[in-house]
This record gives sequence, C-alpha cells and structure tokens, in this order.
Amino acid sequence: MKKALISFRDVWKVYQMGEVQINALKNINFDIQPNEFTAIIGPSGSGKSTMMNLVGCLDTPSRGEILLNSRNIAHMDESDLSRLRGKTIGFVFQQYNLMPGITALENVLLPLEIQEIDDDVALERAKEVLELMGLSDKLDNLPSQLSGGQQQRVSIARSLACDPELILADEPTGALDSQTGLDVMNILYRLWKEKGKTVVMVTHDMNLAQYARRHIVLKDGMITRDEANGKTIDADIDNNDFRMVVKNEF
Repeated sequence: MKKALISFRDVWKVYQMGEVQINALKNINFDIQPNEFTAIIGPSGSGKSTMMNLVGCLDTPSRGEILLNSRNIAHMDESDLSRLRGKTIGFVFQQYNLMPGITALENVLLPLEIQEIDDDVALERAKEVLELMGLSDKLDNLPSQLSGGQQQRVSIARSLACDPELILADEPTGALDSQTGLDVMNILYRLWKEKGKTVVMVTHDMNLAQYARRHIVLKDGMITRDEANGKTIDADIDNNDFRMVVKNEF
C-alpha cells in the first residue's frame, strides 16, 4: 500500500475569541494518498478554510497530528517546514496572488528562487510549465496585460514550478466566468489524470466537486461524509435538500 502523502490523526483546531472557545475542526481523521483528486466540500462556516490551511501546512493543529510525507509538522521548525512545504505543495488560490510589477515568467520563477534552484534550471522549468499552460507567448506580459483566465493559468504554472506532489486549490474558479472556470478545472483534471498529481480542492461549489474522485464533506467542523469512486453523495451541507451524482468519467 502506498504511503499517505498527508495524514490527519484526531485533529482539532480551536480558536479563543475572548472568553469564547470556537472549535473550528473537531476530531478530523483521514489520509490523502498519492494521485488522489479530492474535493473538500462545505458551506461557509463549515471549517473549509481552516482545513485548507492545515492541509497546506500553513497552520498547526490545536490537538492531534498532521503528517506530511510521514513527518509530523508540529515537530518541525518553520524553516524546515517551509522547505518541505515548498517542495511538496503547490498552491492555487481564488485570487491569483501574482506580483503585479513583474512578468508572468518572473512570477513563476519566484518559488524556484525561494528553493534556491540553479538559475538556468529554474528558467528552463518556468518556461516549461508556462508552455504546459499554453502561455509560451505571454512570458513577458505583466499580470495586468493578461485576462483573468490567463492569470489563473500563470498561478497554476507557478504552483507547478517546483514539481510538487500535491496541488492545493482553494476555490480556484471563484473569480472567473463559467467558461474560463471550466477551462481551469479541465487543467487541474488533466494534471491529476495525465501527470499523476495529487489534487485537493476546497470548494462550496458542488459542480466543481464533480471533477474530484473523492469527496470529504464538512459541516460544523466535522466530517459528515467521506466517499470515493463515483458514488452518489447526499451532501446535506446546508438547509437545502442538496444531492449530487458524481460522474465516473468526463
């Protein structure tokens, strides 16, 4: 059996708001295996954002353990964790988070520079992932000279620059029109299907969730469903009678 890429073991995340204690996540347990496409689904307030920060190792749990490639992130100092996170996880956000004053190529070079990759190797890699995103003619464009969909593709290219095992996408189409959003989802799907990447997508959109092959449903900080392999999901994530049939293939 493959070693889990990320493991949650009895994870709680608790915030203290004055005299009030908020349990954002409660007793969370799951493994993310290599080459899974998982959607973490839930409405506002369900704990999705907290889960995203923990899956991305941007935060540590109040109780329990999170293992990234079998290493307990709570036992790592920030520099070691940052290095491991940079090599293992690529982030795609709803807002593209591109540096406005530098070109598409320079934006993609940033994580390679942080990881201290040799300049020639980094330049070749950045051009390679931008070409993969269909942007080889946009290397010298500033973000303001690109459409929203092109900016998100630059963001995806940047997430791929260090060849991470895991792509973590947070509402990746939230700032895009419907057709451009579909194009971005098809890119993420192909990265999973054809390139063998592990993809974890955090979303409230059940239509986007159809691209994933596993669905972890959150409600009130707890996992209410964890299903895979194209099963029907009775999501029950809000006050609506919300049901979704997950397609087997596209």
